[in-house]
Parts: sequence; structure tokens; C-alpha cells
Amino acid sequence: MLNRSASALKRRDKVLRRIINQVGPCTIKPRRRYFVSLCDAIVSQQLSTKAANTISKRFRKLFHRATPTPKGVLATSIGQLRGVGLSGQKSKYVHDLATKFSDGTIPTKKLAALSDEEVIEILTQVKGIGVWTVHMFLIFVLNRPDVWPIDDLGVRKAVQLQFNLNELPHANKLHELAEPWRPHRTVAAWYLWRSLDNAPLDE
Repeated sequence: MLNRSASALKRRDKVLRRIINQVGPCTIKPRRRYFVSLCDAIVSQQLSTKAANTISKRFRKLFHRATPTPKGVLATSIGQLRGVGLSGQKSKYVHDLATKFSDGTIPTKKLAALSDEEVIEILTQVKGIGVWTVHMFLIFVLNRPDVWPIDDLGVRKAVQLQFNLNELPHANKLHELAEPWRPHRTVAAWYLWRSLDNAPLDE
């Protein structure tokens, strides 16, 4: 799928063709541990990568085999969660996530079969999880092919740089630009993120 998407994008957009040729193959891989991935997403919110990794490791060590589960999180007090570096608010968010996994609000076994819109509707019921977080879940956990995270600052910066725009693009511009990329916008977003790693790219 990834190779087909990249090939299609190269045919449709010369800017993406240049980026894809320089970056190389897309390496997105599915992840099966939904609960762990969403815990990590909450823990890492508004933190630098280094700080997020440090706190995430401490958080995981609270649980058997360093793997948080809904049952394990609910058995862990807010004080214990704060003790490994989570804020009081994030501790409550993680508890709410665990509750919604435990009570079936989040249908774990059916999640992969739901539409993107249904996944967004379900997961944003969790306190602390917004549309951006669900977009990241759809891309990096479920590997949905046509997610276009217009609220992501990295995507907006990459579009501004690679398409020579005077300012960060807003939603309408991003939708207009990416319309020809359907149904491969996930891969387009990934390459735009990677273009920042390699910027500036020569024409």
C-alpha cells in the first residue's frame, strides 16, 4: 500500500515527487496495542520528545512487563501517576481512558473496522483526547490511508516551506492543496513531516 501511495503521489505532484525521491520509502507500520499507544499520546502532550520519553518510561515501569493495561491503570492512584511525572490533569485523563476501555465505550475489537469518522467520534469522548490525537492514532496505529491532519503544525510548516507560501496555510488552503492527493493523504503527510527533517531540500 505504501509504495503504491508514494508512486501515485509522485505522478500527481512534482513537489511531493522531489521529497519522496530524497526521503526514500515510507516506513509507517501498524501498531496493535491501542491502549498503550493512547496512553503514550496523553503522556507526551505538550512535552518535548526527550521529556515525553523519560516520563513515558517511568509510567510504564508502574505496570507488569512495563505494559499499561486498563485494569492496571485503574488500580494505580493519581498520586502514583503524579509520582512518575504526570500532571494531575494527565493522570485523570489516563484514568478516564482506562475507564472507557474497561466499560466498552471504546470497542477495542471493533475499532479497526470502524470508519475514520467513527473512530474520531469514539476516541474524542476521552478527556484529553482531541481530533489531532486521533489523527495520529489513525495514521500511526491503524495506518489509515487517507488521513490529512490539517491541525498539525509540522504539516502546516512543511507545506509553507515546500510550496513557497508566505504564511502558514489555513484549513481551506490545506484542503484545496491536498484534494488531488486523495486517497493517499496519510503518506503525503508523512513525507511532509520527513521533509522538515531534511530541510532545506534543493530543487
